[in-house]
Amino acid sequence: MPGADSDRAVRSVGTVIVFAKAPTPGLVKTRLCPPMRPEQAADLYVNLLDDVLEATGQFALQHQLDAVLSVHPIEARGEFASRAPSNFRVIAQCGNGLAARMMWAVDEAAAGGAGKILLRGSDNPALSIRHLQAALLGLDEHDLVVSPDLDGGYGLIGVRGVWPGVFDHPMSTHTLLEETIADARRLGLSVQVLEGSFDIDRVEDISRLVRAFEDGELDRCTRTVEWIRDNGYWPLD
Repeated sequence: MPGADSDRAVRSVGTVIVFAKAPTPGLVKTRLCPPMRPEQAADLYVNLLDDVLEATGQFALQHQLDAVLSVHPIEARGEFASRAPSNFRVIAQCGNGLAARMMWAVDEAAAGGAGKILLRGSDNPALSIRHLQAALLGLDEHDLVVSPDLDGGYGLIGVRGVWPGVFDHPMSTHTLLEETIADARRLGLSVQVLEGSFDIDRVEDISRLVRAFEDGELDRCTRTVEWIRDNGYWPLD
């Protein structure tokens, strides 16, 4: 009769993975310092992460996706498990470097039966439910979908299947998006470039986020917006 097995079959249709790191002062959001103190930047990151997890968790429930929080380092897994929404499964990032860790996460999701796999960052609340829905829909017709960010990389990437060569290049470079698309096409994959968004890496990104919030473009960003107001980083007119 229907039960756990049938539920697992539904949920294994797709997986959405949030990549996150421990909010250690001096190791996260360092490009915000100065003017922020390392402790402030880490505190902001906690609020960014909580907003991203809430929105992504709701998206996963709405679309019957497995929600995964992939964390670094492994020692932070317990801390993250206590703060993530209850529908998240928390795993440690495995591999030497970000590219290897992303590939391992894709492999792990695919081994669990996921046909569509979305990976997103933890510091980009401007990446809305609309972006996630477009990515999920795009994987009906394409092997790879990607949402660019302003630095030449991407804040969201989705794959249909396991394609190791897609991540075989340096990460965090201004040519990341270009190289990812080129590598995918060399592998014979069909690619869709989605609407872009932006991470919160610099103080000017906070102003950009506030404008998006005031224009009604953000889904769930209440913690981050309150932190910006409370800590005096709300831009003046």
